[in-house]
Amino acid sequence: MRRRQYLRALGLGGAASLAGCTTRAQTPSGDRGTVTLATATTAYDSGLLPVLNRGYADRFGARVESVVRGTGASLRTARDGDCDAVLVHARPLEDEFLREGHGVNRRRVMVNDFLVVGPPDDPAGVAGGDPVAALEAVADAGATFLSRGDHSGTHIRERRIWDEAGVDPGGEWYLETGQGMGDTLIAARQSGAYTLVDRGTFLAVGGDGALARHVDRGIDDPPPLLRNEYAVIPVNPARHDAAYALAMSYVGYLTGPGQSRIEEFRVDGERAFRPLARSADPAFDQYVPSDWDG
Repeated sequence: MRRRQYLRALGLGGAASLAGCTTRAQTPSGDRGTVTLATATTAYDSGLLPVLNRGYADRFGARVESVVRGTGASLRTARDGDCDAVLVHARPLEDEFLREGHGVNRRRVMVNDFLVVGPPDDPAGVAGGDPVAALEAVADAGATFLSRGDHSGTHIRERRIWDEAGVDPGGEWYLETGQGMGDTLIAARQSGAYTLVDRGTFLAVGGDGALARHVDRGIDDPPPLLRNEYAVIPVNPARHDAAYALAMSYVGYLTGPGQSRIEEFRVDGERAFRPLARSADPAFDQYVPSDWDG
């Protein structure tokens, strides 16, 4: 616990950026403590996470300290015992985390989709295609593509699409920012590049017309390659000194009252996420690795 307090004092979120610092929700009197949440940058950059954290603080009288990083870095933070829960969006990485015993009680929270965006004049001619065809066209044209390159949920999905396209991206046209989604989107806007982005961040950061949505299949029923599911996973208290009871109260909020806030959340009048947790027939596989055979 002493190490975690030291890292908090340093600012575990890393370099200053749109999503590079820790943020703390204000709570009413009678503070019940702090949940440290390591979270994907996309949940924060969209503006939704502060809304959810304020709602949790009002309901439970506890703070949420958000360590805003990519999914890969968030899971590393949890493996090091430096948070109480993670909010992430890369099922292969989540499965590995669960199999290793670092996390328990995974719960689906919400979903949106990925978009392929780029210059409005579309020099690579990607508009209207599927994501695989779009990235093939970018590679064929040698058009500038910005990758996060940070082992985040978005980066993992981007690499999967390149694999589906049979392309090993590289060369002068393929650049890695090593930054969160908001900063990468700003860089794409400034340089006239293509990139893969989640809907929430695009609406919050990139929706000024400088970048166009060239592949957008809609949030209601996106194809598997564009579907972007978020889950919350408490850190296993048997492995780490985690505030498990508070973490589970946060899970309860996200999958209960918080679902209405997710449903109501809009950016410039447009829906950014769909809630997923409320179901009369919850799927068992959300709690365990997807290839579990027990």
